[in-house]
Amino acid sequence: MRIQGPGVGTSATARRATHRAHPTQPDPVPEDTVQHDASTHPPVTLPTDRPAGCPFDPPAELAALREQQPLTRMRYPDGHLGWLATGHATARAVFADPRFSSRYELMHSPFPLPGTEGMEIPPATVGDLTGIDAPEHTRYRRLLTGKFTVRRMRALTARVEEITTEHLDAMERWGPTADLVRAFAHPVPALMICELLGVPDADRTTFTARAAALSDPASTVDEQIAALTGVGELIQELVPAKRAHPTDDLLSDLTTTDLTDEELAGIGGFLLAAGLDTTANMIALGTFALLTHPEQAAALRADPALADQAVEELLRYLTIGHTGVRAAREDVELDGQLIRAGESVTVSIQAANRDPARFDAPDTLDLTRKATGHLSFGHGIHQCLGQQLARVEMRVALPALFTRFPTLRLAVPPEEVPLRTGLSIYGVHRLPVTWDAE
Repeated sequence: MRIQGPGVGTSATARRATHRAHPTQPDPVPEDTVQHDASTHPPVTLPTDRPAGCPFDPPAELAALREQQPLTRMRYPDGHLGWLATGHATARAVFADPRFSSRYELMHSPFPLPGTEGMEIPPATVGDLTGIDAPEHTRYRRLLTGKFTVRRMRALTARVEEITTEHLDAMERWGPTADLVRAFAHPVPALMICELLGVPDADRTTFTARAAALSDPASTVDEQIAALTGVGELIQELVPAKRAHPTDDLLSDLTTTDLTDEELAGIGGFLLAAGLDTTANMIALGTFALLTHPEQAAALRADPALADQAVEELLRYLTIGHTGVRAAREDVELDGQLIRAGESVTVSIQAANRDPARFDAPDTLDLTRKATGHLSFGHGIHQCLGQQLARVEMRVALPALFTRFPTLRLAVPPEEVPLRTGLSIYGVHRLPVTWDAE
């Protein structure tokens, strides 16, 4: 659940257009005035093509770039000359340094988006914590931090277990085949978001159906717009209801602060976008990875206590939120390079999480590994607020799935699983699975 992720924003903001340099930014610095190895390492473009037959591995070019130089010049789709960070230490330093801004309107997108050439990325909408800096970010963060403590998130474990069991029961009744995304990976975090926001029981079916349409590849643009509008309207209606009749949920808690109704609705929508798509894809893609690494699935099935380490390793190995961006607010020297004010730095989180300088045999999935220190939840002041809830959901859901269905396997060849490519959150659109009915 990347409520405060390191990327260009949530899945909604990831669809924002590429842009020209913002009018308030300095003009790009001529390439020959910047300290870098341009003579031997000319500017690169962001590698995006994953190796054939290896759906869990980053583009191979990232490893070569990381080995050559963990911070290198990068040419953006709009022509901007910025930087690409591929090393773990470098990526961590960028995320930790307040001299790098998270404001969308100061960034250049590393992803080419056809039909949006020349357009600027608009500022973050109200309540979107990912695309703002202090002091606005500090105000929101202080109000929310106490709502996402480890203790409070773990208190939700019993409810996660109930929801997980309900959906495994339904899979068993309707089996022995299922699309794991639709039957399990999506509804579990969707219902937990309902718990978090205090969505009334009567509205949860509508809420989760509209949320599902937002990420359904079969949905038309009009259907997605209608679903987004419907979710927004539902959250807007929740705010005054929580003010009038508060219940035991996060949104009710926040009505006691100085947040306006607009801010509360914005934060509610942000929590939905940030917490649903990410966790759903981690459960689905994590299952896909385990099914194609049967020895790892067997280890988890044999020892459910391995769940904590397994989740951290899957977060590192898969890195579904694969790319982040920051913009230098002033000149910054990093790794012997001078990053000028106004230049964007793209952080390849997937390359950082596979850095052999930080993780031994990083391209190997090993659930017994202590994968602490991965950057999948970001780092610094924008580190994911909802990471503990995401961990709880995965620690419950994955062992329960593999324990309930010990013969779980893919229902199609691995190469036929439809992957979510070209999006800020990597994963699968569908995961057809089957098992032996008893």
